[in-house]
Amino acid sequence: MALNKETFKTRSLTALVFVVVMLAGLLWNFWAFFILFSVVHFGCWFEYLQLVEKINATKIDTLVKYFFAVCGFALLLVIGFQHISLDVFTTIGGYKISYKLLTWLLMLAGLAMVARQNKQIPAKAKWMCFAGLLYISLSLALLTNLRDSISFTDLGKIYVCGIIFSIWINDTMAYLVGSLIGKTPFSKISPKKTWEGTSGGAILCVVVISLLGMIIPVAKVIEVKHWIAIAAICAIFGTIGDLFESKLKRVANVKDSGSFMPGHGGFLDRFDSLLIASPFVWLYIKLFV
Repeated sequence: MALNKETFKTRSLTALVFVVVMLAGLLWNFWAFFILFSVVHFGCWFEYLQLVEKINATKIDTLVKYFFAVCGFALLLVIGFQHISLDVFTTIGGYKISYKLLTWLLMLAGLAMVARQNKQIPAKAKWMCFAGLLYISLSLALLTNLRDSISFTDLGKIYVCGIIFSIWINDTMAYLVGSLIGKTPFSKISPKKTWEGTSGGAILCVVVISLLGMIIPVAKVIEVKHWIAIAAICAIFGTIGDLFESKLKRVANVKDSGSFMPGHGGFLDRFDSLLIASPFVWLYIKLFV
């Protein structure tokens, strides 16, 4: 696959803007972080629901779409943002009930109503909508939990930046290596991916993140072996996430999930790797770091 200079220029400029926005959201303050990932969450949800409609050749009611997106957002708040999801209590009928529990109950009750009453939506489309709560909302909730659960210290920011940089480096290096020397197709799901690009991206991702972990002062608090593991997890599961979203687009018969980022497509196109990699990095950090 020959390197298209114009495409690479567009992708590079867009990626630069993306990195600046992400860093501002990650490092500035809580509200910047909150707004950034709220936008990402809803952007991914509405693109995902459009894919669900195309895959199932159906039209999902607008209220149902908003309901699933809002339920997913509630899930993100309850699991992800610990310091605004504390067990603050309210009194209902003389009983003290935490807002966190109340949020769970309302969400589950609403989902049960949608599953039971909305007969216009095919069963497969319903299950795909429910799966979106895991695919999008839970994934972003665990990513935000990783930062928030460490009380917004530098360590929490470093972990999240490490994940995002690992994903970005893996994607960029895989594209470059595949464009320059890629010959062997990696998967029928994504014909442009090659074994050379995929393996080269993963290796360079681990190498670069490991070096950054040894060079950057604030990153030295985390052992290099953990940076190697985090980078490897991001490379492997990030690629799986990219293939999964490519499969959704192929079944839906669309090229991109959206068009908000020139050269990169939509929200799902940009965050597909992050959505699958984040839960596994979260699990690794909770168990081994």
